[in-house]
Amino acid sequence: MLIISFMLALDLGVFHKDDHVVTFKESMMWTCIWVAVAAIFGGLIYFFGEYIHGVDSLEELMTINAKHGHGLKIDPLIGLEENLQHYRSALTLEYFTGYVIEEALSIDNIFVMIMIFMSFGIEQKYYHRVLFWGIIGAIVLRFTFIFLSAALIQRFAWVLAVFGGILVISGGKMLFAKDEDEKIDPDNHPVVRFASKHFRLLKGWTGHDFFVKKDGKRYITTLFLVLLVIEFSDILFAVDSIPAIFSVTQDPYIVFFSNIFAIMGLRSLFFMLSNVMNMFCRLKTGLGFLLAFIGVKMLLHTFCEIEISTPVSLLVILGIIALSILASILFPKKKEIA
Repeated sequence: MLIISFMLALDLGVFHKDDHVVTFKESMMWTCIWVAVAAIFGGLIYFFGEYIHGVDSLEELMTINAKHGHGLKIDPLIGLEENLQHYRSALTLEYFTGYVIEEALSIDNIFVMIMIFMSFGIEQKYYHRVLFWGIIGAIVLRFTFIFLSAALIQRFAWVLAVFGGILVISGGKMLFAKDEDEKIDPDNHPVVRFASKHFRLLKGWTGHDFFVKKDGKRYITTLFLVLLVIEFSDILFAVDSIPAIFSVTQDPYIVFFSNIFAIMGLRSLFFMLSNVMNMFCRLKTGLGFLLAFIGVKMLLHTFCEIEISTPVSLLVILGIIALSILASILFPKKKEIA
């Protein structure tokens, strides 16, 4: 959490104090920084992973292994240190697999965010401010969701089957969704209707502030309304992404770290992809197959005791993403004639 807090403070307090349009070059630089930070953290897990749960004996290692379903074969004959290295390696692979899953699913989230900003007519120079506070809210919400889900899984094994079913359904919806289904109506969105009913809304405000005072009364602005819509959208996306990572590991800390480091880089990825989103027109289909694969994996594990290993899962996930990007390049959507 110290790393996360430091990077967020550095991001907003030093590099983005003033509202401005984030350039492609700037977003590329920050995307590389966030990927590097995530990779460094993965390296820390590889060398010091046992400190996450304070494992310092074979008995504790066997307990954690059984509790979080790492699937390691603990061999008392080879000693603690060698078993710990297998454990660290397993945690590292789970972390990076979860990170790749979350990054891939974040791309679909980015497309929705772009439509939200465009639908509400928000100026580009305010995008970073909204996304920054949106990330803060997402961290809190996902922390709660992850550890509640982990507690449920520990108590009720069938919760994994429920997660698997949700992912298969979500994957199917993504595969067969039409472009018209994703359009956002800024007047009839449920969050807008709720906010209009319970708060004073100052329509037409185009400034930096989330709240303004007028005639002695405090109003929320369109910018804050967009922040609420993005937070609501993130909750919906978390219903897919968090169960997807639980298919890789049931260790809540690994799920949290892989999820949060991907989310932290979401803003820079947003600005990097916003100018080239048409190049990934087939990615949504790939993400549909990805969710369906992960859902089937969880169902097979629960009902048939068939285990698809983490290395195989990672290869399949990377293959799906690569093929969908290749398909986007080879078979781009035809431009509509006005």
